[in-house]
Amino acid sequence: MEYKAEQVPLNPGAYPYQGQQQVQSTVIPMAPNVPPVRDHLPWSIFNFYMNVCCLGFVALVFSVKSRDRNVVGDVEGARQYASAARALNIAIKVLAVLSFISVIGSGGLGIKLLVARRQRGTTHNYNVLSQFS
Repeated sequence: MEYKAEQVPLNPGAYPYQGQQQVQSTVIPMAPNVPPVRDHLPWSIFNFYMNVCCLGFVALVFSVKSRDRNVVGDVEGARQYASAARALNIAIKVLAVLSFISVIGSGGLGIKLLVARRQRGTTHNYNVLSQFS
């Protein structure tokens, strides 16, 4: 059936097949209700500012990738990225604590040496540049 512009009314009184409409429904299969994977993003953001050997940035990247995989629905990929992010965050914490302990320890050792020298009465000026001026 081909209609010409003159033959088609602009406002018909009733729409064709108005009384005979059938309702079609669409069924969308849903995935099972799986809890989201923890992506450790806040921990990675905190460790990004500590930035031990740029591991904070790498942990942040893995956390963001884990969140993206979780949004897409790839639970296994999200778990792998989250596991890597958690391992990197733990490594950053261990390195930060060891660095802190070594700084405190070396500072304490320096203070002990200074006190021992003062008790012996040997206070030397170890400024090398003062000898040449």
